[in-house]
Amino acid sequence: MTTPSRGRLAILVGGGPAPGINSVISSVTIEAVNEGLEVLGIFDGFQHLITGTMDEPGQASDLLDGMRVCTLSIPDVSSIHFQGGSVLRTSRANPTQRPGDLDAVVASLDKLGITYLVTIGGDGTSYTASEVARAAGGRIRVAHVPKTIDNDLPLPVGMPTFGFETARHVGTQSVLNIMEDSRTTNRWYFVVVMGRTAGHLALGIGKASGATLTLVPEEFGPHTPLAEVARHLEGAILKRRLMGRNRGVAIIAEGISGVIDPQELASASGVPVEYDPYGAVRLAEVPLAMILRRQVQQHFAARGESISIVDTTLGYELRSAQPIPFDIDYTRSLGHGAVGFLLARVNDESLRKGGMVCLDRGNLRALPFDSLRDGDQGRNRVRLIDLASEHYISARQYMIRLDTDDFIEPGRLNSLAEAAHVTPDEFLRDFGPTVISSGEVSSEEMSA
Repeated sequence: MTTPSRGRLAILVGGGPAPGINSVISSVTIEAVNEGLEVLGIFDGFQHLITGTMDEPGQASDLLDGMRVCTLSIPDVSSIHFQGGSVLRTSRANPTQRPGDLDAVVASLDKLGITYLVTIGGDGTSYTASEVARAAGGRIRVAHVPKTIDNDLPLPVGMPTFGFETARHVGTQSVLNIMEDSRTTNRWYFVVVMGRTAGHLALGIGKASGATLTLVPEEFGPHTPLAEVARHLEGAILKRRLMGRNRGVAIIAEGISGVIDPQELASASGVPVEYDPYGAVRLAEVPLAMILRRQVQQHFAARGESISIVDTTLGYELRSAQPIPFDIDYTRSLGHGAVGFLLARVNDESLRKGGMVCLDRGNLRALPFDSLRDGDQGRNRVRLIDLASEHYISARQYMIRLDTDDFIEPGRLNSLAEAAHVTPDEFLRDFGPTVISSGEVSSEEMSA
């Protein structure tokens, strides 16, 4: 295949959808074409590059479900920036898992005459992009655009991953509706929100909506018992009951599934745990909201009481939402910057083969792929919630949760024990560890 004089650039999307993908595709295409490059859109992430089943590029105006690669022009993408989803579709196909797949991807890109590659995705896609750049030996320069509603990639301080702000906005609207239903029906809701490792989205939605409480995985250590997580929810229900309210909404980050033993989750749900191509537990397949609802209801039933709780999960409806203006603006800058990075003369050896592009105080910055790695691990570093930050501390102050004063003030402890139909000593035994584990109070203070 003949390659244009300035080169041929390919765009692909990996991982789950996030609002703003089409805006990146649009801005990359427009800037690349204006710079004299030919642009190809690769469908379904790395899937067809692995198998080598790449047809001659079709026309974007004739998009079909079976299309694997197409040429992209400015008219094709000029009005897709406000659409949700991905016109190039996406997949979680991972060419770094099996021997030979990575070489097959590079061979497919070589066959298409690709000299520049823009990948759009999260940590898994970013890692794969770095491996493609390495395997290509400099023939293909790679720019990765960070995308995830989880907001967990190691970007400069204060910069979200694109898609996060839209997901938070749409998720907050949904939770506000749920809160109104909670008030109307006088019952509790447990709402699980996407977030594989970090709780940014759950905390953002919980704080913006004014939910009763939010639980994020950063608060828990590894191998946390399921019962301990449930006690946090149960304690909030009892404390709110003392305030004269028998209703509330708890936001729970799905990443909490990752701190609980997978076998305990499987036993509690009756559903075997599944793993994705990157070897991680498929958290979307874990019915965490249902598991926690059952656990809390069992605790109440053991004390001779029933409680109405509705469980639900927010996730897929957030991922392909139309991007809000923030994400459209943001992604148009990222896409434009990705092409500029690929075509620029780079003196930094660590960026010669490629890197991840981001904005830092409004200016384009490229991060070397190696700087994103988590030591010798195969995945990138994860940006977690800083529990010492004002962002988290202020959110925690707005929540209704058991805290230090509930255990060291005898009057309050007695009232909570009475609401739970147990003795103060029994309440201390059952719920004290939730406050100790979160650092609210030490075991010495608790026993004083």
